[in-house]
Amino acid sequence: MSEPITSVADNILNVENIRKDFPVLTQIVRGKPLIYLDNAATTHKPSSVIERISKFDAEEYGTVRRGAYKLSENATQVYEESRQKVADFMGAEKKGEVVFTSGTTQAINLVAHSFGKRFVNAGDEIIISNIEHHANTVPWQVLCEERGAKLKVIPVNDAGELMIEEYEKLLSSKTRMVAINHVSNALGTINPIKEIIEKAHAVGAKVLVDGAQSIPHMKVDVQDIDCDFYTFSGHKMYAPSGIGGVYGKMDLWEELPPYVTGGDMIMQVTLEKTTYAKPPARFEAGTPPITQVIGLGAAIDYLNAIGLDKIADYENTLLEYGTRLFNEIEGVRIIGNAHHKASIISFYIEAAHPHDVVTLLDQDGISCRGGHHCAQPTMIRYGVPATTRASMAFYNKPEELDALAESVKKCIRFFSA
Repeated sequence: MSEPITSVADNILNVENIRKDFPVLTQIVRGKPLIYLDNAATTHKPSSVIERISKFDAEEYGTVRRGAYKLSENATQVYEESRQKVADFMGAEKKGEVVFTSGTTQAINLVAHSFGKRFVNAGDEIIISNIEHHANTVPWQVLCEERGAKLKVIPVNDAGELMIEEYEKLLSSKTRMVAINHVSNALGTINPIKEIIEKAHAVGAKVLVDGAQSIPHMKVDVQDIDCDFYTFSGHKMYAPSGIGGVYGKMDLWEELPPYVTGGDMIMQVTLEKTTYAKPPARFEAGTPPITQVIGLGAAIDYLNAIGLDKIADYENTLLEYGTRLFNEIEGVRIIGNAHHKASIISFYIEAAHPHDVVTLLDQDGISCRGGHHCAQPTMIRYGVPATTRASMAFYNKPEELDALAESVKKCIRFFSA
């Protein structure tokens, strides 16, 4: 007899102790304990992050980089310490290669605007995939329209895996950028990023990786995969919303023009001409989200204390268990069955629209996401209007997946009656 899933999981992480770090998980929703399974949308914050934010705002807050007084100097120090934490977390060579933004969406727009303005011209080509978030589709569409470039799309097979042989056919000397997600937010597919990057570099193209769904769940080393840009969002990695960023190779940053202009991104301003600061300041105009950056640093401390390898192993255990449960439910179709997946299960019930499904799940205290997940081309590819998505984090328990499966069965009975 195989070892029970709870025993296997407990051997990886002490989840009950971890759950004590997250105050929100003690809530009662509609008379039942909260089961939060929308972590691909946003994650909750541990007490250590909440307390660090509160302490900074209460005792340490000051503007950064501009003040010559003690409070400002101290705030600047801890702000830049957070940048170093991010750089170390991603495997960057220098902390200055990390530019803070409001999140992945702004980070991709920054690169599309600045890189496109400098390097993309009429007749050039940009490659994305059929399973991108809109944030990694629309900016490149806009860029191609503005610059007279062509957008090409890597197709995906029925399992949700990119068709690498077709990708190779799309590459050419005209390719300027390959913009690809590390993990699909709609399917959970983990893409072969290193291989994709190697093939792009072979034709002289640059690569941006959308890391919003990967960096909280697995160890990322930007130097090892050799990407040119890697974007992320803090609110998906147990940090506050309104903060994220993008790693970029320094030689590229130094060539790019600014995306947003204003205070603090300049070297000198006269009424005749403005010269720009060196990266990363060149791309961080205005007063930054100081408190959020401090919270991001605290979240990284928390993740490092647990260990990304343990997190990945535990979440994979949850994924395997949940997949087995859902494969046994008649009337449920899992959308996305890639061999390599992150802890996301998207499913479709023929008898009901996902919006109705998540409404009924909520009656059992279960928080899931229903919709197209800002990935409408993906939904079109699989012939569904939307899916219900259960996305797991290391604070979820196998028992919560049992409850989800039972609630889904109840939904099917309700809508089939």
